[in-house]
Amino acid sequence: MRDRLRDILEVRTRRPDTIAELARQRRRRASLLGDGNQLFIIAADHPARGALRAGDRAMAMADRAGLLERLCVALARPGVDGVLGTADIVEDLLLLGALDEKVVVGCMNRGGLAGTVFEIDDRFTGYDAASIEQMGLDGGKMLLRIDPGDPATAATMQSCAQAVSELAGRRLMAMVEPFISHRDGGRVRNDLSTEAVIRSITVASGLGTTSAWTWLKIPVVDDMERVLAASTLPALLLGGEVSADQDAAFGRWRKALALPSVRGLVVGRALLFPPDDDVAAAVDTAVGLLRG
Repeated sequence: MRDRLRDILEVRTRRPDTIAELARQRRRRASLLGDGNQLFIIAADHPARGALRAGDRAMAMADRAGLLERLCVALARPGVDGVLGTADIVEDLLLLGALDEKVVVGCMNRGGLAGTVFEIDDRFTGYDAASIEQMGLDGGKMLLRIDPGDPATAATMQSCAQAVSELAGRRLMAMVEPFISHRDGGRVRNDLSTEAVIRSITVASGLGTTSAWTWLKIPVVDDMERVLAASTLPALLLGGEVSADQDAAFGRWRKALALPSVRGLVVGRALLFPPDDDVAAAVDTAVGLLRG
């Protein structure tokens, strides 16, 4: 992969127009959903928010060659439908030829950098709806953290509503990842209680001028039946942090995937950096849960 990284740098340095040309030439799928009416996306949008940790490895996602190698392994496994990433990740994968016939979702707001005083002010510093359409991507993802004690929430919420409307106007998926959040010892933490997740879903479902193209990206928490009863929108389960007990995590996913409004998984670090470092095996297990 490090040899191929030199090729990427050569293109970026001497022939940057190649990236847009490859985006135009990319073979796209006819529909978002794959076999079994489900969608399995590998998430790789963490680095742009300064979130580089995976499990006990504080700088796991800081090595771009290593991250790309893991992404290519995951995307090549049968049953993996696509990837979620910022422009730099998506373009690297384009240059590696890894995105043909894949669903590609562009990450839109990465301005709420992890650990900063302005973390809740999640500015849209990545893709916008126009560039997602121009690059031939299949949708846009946004993070909506609602902190009742931080007035910056209002601006983020307004920006997300605008993005939902602009994506829908182009008939593109708007993937909204909502949380109720609060500061604890200076750090922003997401409230993963059943009631908080329900509340976040009801807010996210009402964003924008139409919800026709909106999907929810939600955590697996207690009492998922109650959580998913809060909305009629299709939901994708997020994988969350790397778990030391991966079998237990897989068990929680399996149970939630049986619910009718769940349409798949969006998982990043939990599969890209599994405890045993066997990316292919972790991805295959997740595919088995989804397809089974």
